[in-house]
Amino acid sequence: MLAWLLLANLMAFMLFGFDKRRAVRGMARIRERTLLLWALAGGTPGAFAARHLFRHKTRKQPFVRWLWLIAAAQGLVLAGWAMI
Repeated sequence: MLAWLLLANLMAFMLFGFDKRRAVRGMARIRERTLLLWALAGGTPGAFAARHLFRHKTRKQPFVRWLWLIAAAQGLVLAGWAMI
């Protein structure tokens, strides 16, 4: 499980960085769905770290809202596991 979480966070972080580079260069972008799926797969901390470091996807409200909903859902799951 730990290995998967490390991979998901690394992938989310790297994809945000690649997408930012592509945006600056005017190239084809990585789909928002792909970025959100990696966050959902456990890469939420990596996604938030990349957003902050690269200043990327900070004003796209639908995207930001979905990312926070994913983080909240993951927090609820973790809280549920902690109660067991």
